[in-house]
Amino acid sequence: MTTGTKPPAACLIGWPAAHSRSPLIHHYWLRTLGIAGGYVIEAVPPDEFQDFVFRLSLRGFVGANVTIPHKERALSLSKPDERAHAVGAANTLWFENGELCSTNTDVEGFINNLDACADGWDRCEDALVLGAGGSSRAVLFGLLDRGIKRVHLANRTMERAHALADQFGASVLPVAWDALGDLLPRAGLLVNTTSLGMKGQPPLELDVGRLPPHAVVADLVYVPLDTPLLTASRARGLKTADGLGMLLHQAVRGFELWFGRRPEVTPELRALVEADLTNT
Repeated sequence: MTTGTKPPAACLIGWPAAHSRSPLIHHYWLRTLGIAGGYVIEAVPPDEFQDFVFRLSLRGFVGANVTIPHKERALSLSKPDERAHAVGAANTLWFENGELCSTNTDVEGFINNLDACADGWDRCEDALVLGAGGSSRAVLFGLLDRGIKRVHLANRTMERAHALADQFGASVLPVAWDALGDLLPRAGLLVNTTSLGMKGQPPLELDVGRLPPHAVVADLVYVPLDTPLLTASRARGLKTADGLGMLLHQAVRGFELWFGRRPEVTPELRALVEADLTNT
């Protein structure tokens, strides 16, 4: 979608967006792969989002990441793939045959990070997911797509849990928050999609000692890098997958769509982003 010899560029669209680590990730890949290209942050308020997206190519962009609060709007302004449609939100835009397309890479970010951190995690029959927000949708889609038989969904507001169960089908089983203790011994996978445990937020009060010894624990929070949930789980010898790993893995497909090369999540990249998070 670019003209002449101008290098391809992508952007992150959000409001606010200055806190994002996406430029750090994509600039690392551009540099290490020797690709002439760019990635910038575009702070776009909601009332200007539609115009910005419709003029994306005119602004010189081959695609974009989309973050809060624009993910649902991005879905309606583009041609979504199955994942974006099922999740109900899009976080990646690109052009295909002149048409603006969208996907949700949070799904593969979550799943690929689990694969990298806890090989064999998908042999479990029962997963327990905490939270029924936007991130939970991507997690539910990924788990069901991978063949997990039962996903117990706990949320403080039961109506939201029931709404997602209605959307995703009979394999998603809503449970009351105060019933978590009874479910933990059956959970081969525990996933926290809430903000509990995040810096500045209340802690997640949960006894990981009730989880089976083969359980895998994933936390989507990445500030702090080592949440109390992950620290307690590791102390028990459980395999864990953190939120930073998901952040890195969800960026892979967008980069490939925009710049034509599939990058890798390397220890060097993780260390670079870890250092940046630690210094803020």
